[in-house]
Amino acid sequence: MSRRTVTATQTFTDAQAALNHATALYDSAVTRLRKALHAFVGGRNYHSRVSECYPCVRVRTDTVARADSRLSYGFVAGPGVYETTLTRPDLFRDYYLEQFTLLLSNHRVALEIGPSSEPIPVHFSLADQDHLEGSLNNERRLLMRDLFDLPDLAAMDDGIANGTFEPHGGQAHPLSLFTAARVDYSLHRLRHYTGTAPEHFQNFLLFTNYQFYIDEFIRLGREQMALKKGEYAAFVEPGNVVTRRSGTRPLPGDELGSPPPRLPQMPAYHLVRPDRTGITMVNIGIGPANAKNITDHIAVLRPHAWLMLGHCAGLRNTQQLGDYVLAHGYVREDHVLDEEVPLWVPIPPLAEIQLALEQAVADVTQLKGYELKRILRTGTVASTDNRNWELLPHPGPERRFSQSRAVALDMESATIAANGFRFRVPYGTLLCVSDKPLHGEIKLPGMANKFYRERVDQHLRIGMRAVELLRRLRQDQLHSRKLRSFAEVAFQ
Repeated sequence: MSRRTVTATQTFTDAQAALNHATALYDSAVTRLRKALHAFVGGRNYHSRVSECYPCVRVRTDTVARADSRLSYGFVAGPGVYETTLTRPDLFRDYYLEQFTLLLSNHRVALEIGPSSEPIPVHFSLADQDHLEGSLNNERRLLMRDLFDLPDLAAMDDGIANGTFEPHGGQAHPLSLFTAARVDYSLHRLRHYTGTAPEHFQNFLLFTNYQFYIDEFIRLGREQMALKKGEYAAFVEPGNVVTRRSGTRPLPGDELGSPPPRLPQMPAYHLVRPDRTGITMVNIGIGPANAKNITDHIAVLRPHAWLMLGHCAGLRNTQQLGDYVLAHGYVREDHVLDEEVPLWVPIPPLAEIQLALEQAVADVTQLKGYELKRILRTGTVASTDNRNWELLPHPGPERRFSQSRAVALDMESATIAANGFRFRVPYGTLLCVSDKPLHGEIKLPGMANKFYRERVDQHLRIGMRAVELLRRLRQDQLHSRKLRSFAEVAFQ
């Protein structure tokens, strides 16, 4: 029989010491859980449940006062008890350390670190190379469900992020948007959908809906690694295939990567910087469901920004194929987030992101002033869940698009922006006009090939340049207060 050792909560006024204790609690719990599972797979029988719990951090304050902070996070909303469960301190070490430091600085009260009552689902305790359950027969697999804790969807919903969670019965207020189990769930989903480990994801993300952009990103990534000097230390491809910069040695674990027999649903590629401020690019494919799915999971990594670089239909006769559209508003006809982010919720443009994208277009194209406006238009982007909206009976949605002053239409941008708003992740959209269906310019093979050749490289370089500009900003500039609610969680 395996029992969780009850550990008393300890108080800390030093962020590093608090994190070290939380790490020790987590590592011990996961080690015991893995050991018990290995023994069960080996044939050992248990006569009672095997359970381990996540560590948690708790803050108690009896005042609304806090230290002056220019950040939009790092403090609790008012008097009360606040807590959250913690997972994977190896992955989130820098993130947790910053949150702990800000809480101590802003409230000048001790952090309480101890075990929580939230069980660690046994699946989430497995190491990357463990596939133990697959070796069990049906009888043992069913028995495992009786003995070990499994993922509980009731503990993994997004009520906190959606603003619908209300503590009850003396329950503490949340410190973060996600519980530990919710984070673990998404970390496993990221491996499945992108083919790369969460450890490789960077804090700036580019999303695209075309493989052409990924092909160019791969070329640029490998080109960077061939140089002996540069800001990026490694390039990671699906299957966790790591290419280090020329002249540098492989790191432990690099040898475990291997190209997958087929690409995952939404493959991810990573230009890695040692401080995780590099660029991750994901081909999300077509449609708002994919856009919501991948951003639901990437959000737990708490990135600094995500940008959509994709193609769109130009809705104005004055636009030309290859022109750019910088979204400053969205018509949301994607429908996948209507419940979580109702349509009456505005999705505002974020000044820092908008300025970076516009400056990036100017820097890469070498155009400015009136000449820049010739190829770059700022306006409303409509996103639909109907790829063949043009075939709807006339007058179709084009009337609504006209009334909304939309200048472009796609299937993903509004979803990515709305989920950025929902999860407090800075967002932006820069699209490139690939067809003009309202004006008889539909996408044909010959036209499309010429368009892709001329614009993909430039568009991608603009996105990467925008990341360079955003990287220079202070976090209080980047993480806008526009994304924070009345009674906001303290963690970024």
